[in-house]
Amino acid sequence: MTDGTTVWSTEQGLRALPEQLKGFGLMHVAMRRDAARLTAAAQRGSAGSAAVLAEWFGRLRSVIDWHHHSEDEILWPYLRGRVAGFDGSGVLEEDHEALDASMRRVAGVLGSGLRAELPEAAQAFESLVREHLRHEEPVVFPALAGLSVDEYLRVERRIIGSAPTQVMTYLQPWMFDGADAASVRAVSATIPAPVRLLGRTVLDRRYRRGLGSVL
Repeated sequence: MTDGTTVWSTEQGLRALPEQLKGFGLMHVAMRRDAARLTAAAQRGSAGSAAVLAEWFGRLRSVIDWHHHSEDEILWPYLRGRVAGFDGSGVLEEDHEALDASMRRVAGVLGSGLRAELPEAAQAFESLVREHLRHEEPVVFPALAGLSVDEYLRVERRIIGSAPTQVMTYLQPWMFDGADAASVRAVSATIPAPVRLLGRTVLDRRYRRGLGSVL
């Protein structure tokens, strides 16, 4: 889908996005990546314990839950007041509700130890993630691109500031996992230097240790 000139999608990377939107874009890329990792781990019968996989999925779920609440409570209301015709309700809210239900199902399967049900639950979750982002990106990215850089970054700081500690300490290495160098540089430039350093050292090592159950 396009606005006439630009394809507003991160499925093939972030090249179409303005520099200031690449952090937002990286979150979408990371959601698809981890949904696919869950599906792959479920299909091959990951050697990791269900408890370890459940812990990893719990972190992913926390990030997605925060991301969606920050959209519903901060970003959509802001854009409704600034961008003519922007709504953010309807299909996007329905998608958020469907994803919440899907994540509850995956968590329930992992918590119950019924691993035979995991491949189908994981595939359904991945399909919903991909479908939701196909709905959201052509609506939200053009609206965000219409804001000035300074205005967008102010809103982004409000969103990031709403993240609970467990999300904040996971977010940077999670976003940068597998990201191209240019996008990492663009997003890093908006992060305070001490936080950048913490993210690429202590927090990155912790993040990498938690991937053993899905890689």
